[in-house]
Amino acid sequence: MATSLSLGSQLAVNVLDAQSLLAAFGVLGVGIVMFAETGLLIGFFLPGDSLLFTAGLLCTGSGQHGVKLSLPLLLVAAAVGALTGSQVGYLLGRKAGGALLARSRSARLHEGAKRAEELLERYGHAKAIVLARFVPVVRTVLNPMAGALQVPARTFTLWQVVGGLVWSLGLTLGGYALGSSVPNVDKYLLPMIAVIVAVSLTPLALELLRSRRAAKEGVRG
Repeated sequence: MATSLSLGSQLAVNVLDAQSLLAAFGVLGVGIVMFAETGLLIGFFLPGDSLLFTAGLLCTGSGQHGVKLSLPLLLVAAAVGALTGSQVGYLLGRKAGGALLARSRSARLHEGAKRAEELLERYGHAKAIVLARFVPVVRTVLNPMAGALQVPARTFTLWQVVGGLVWSLGLTLGGYALGSSVPNVDKYLLPMIAVIVAVSLTPLALELLRSRRAAKEGVRG
C-alpha cells in the first residue's frame, strides 16, 4: 500500500516545478533531468537552472517539502547528468544530422536551433559551447547542432566539459551558499529564480553588445 502511494506521488509530480521534482525523485531526479535537458531534444522545456539552484538550496534543509539533499551526491549527479547528456546529444546530432530537429513541430525548439547555429558561427566553437550552457533551450539544441555541423569531437568534448562544470556546479553551489546564509530563503525562491534566468542570459547579451561594437568600429574604419 505504501509503495502504491509512493508511486502515485511520483507519477503526479509536476516536471515544470523544481521543488516538486526534487521532492519526488531527489538527487537521482537531478541527474536524469540534466541528462534529458542537455542530451535529448524532448527535454528542452525542463527547468535546468531553477532545478540546480533549488537543489543546492535544499541541501541546507530549506524548502516547503521538508526535503534535505546530500551536497556531495548532488554535485556528482548534476555534473554527470550535464556532461553525459551533452555528449550524447552531440553524438546523436553527428549520426542523425538535422533529421531529429526536422521532425519537431515546436516553434520554440526551432528558434533555439537557429540561435545555437548563430552562436557557433559568430563566436567560434569554444566560446559558443560554453555560452550555450547558460541559455535555456539553446543548451539543449546546440549539442546536436554541433554534431550535425561536424564540430571536431575533441573540441566539443573539451569545451562542453568546461561549460558543463561551471554551469552545473556553479548554480548548485550558489543555491547552497545562499540557503546557508539567509534564514527562510525559500520564501523568496520565485524571485530568485527569475533573477537566475536573467543572469543566465547576461553572457550572451554581453557578447552581442561586443560584437555590435566591433562591427560598428569595423564600418567606421
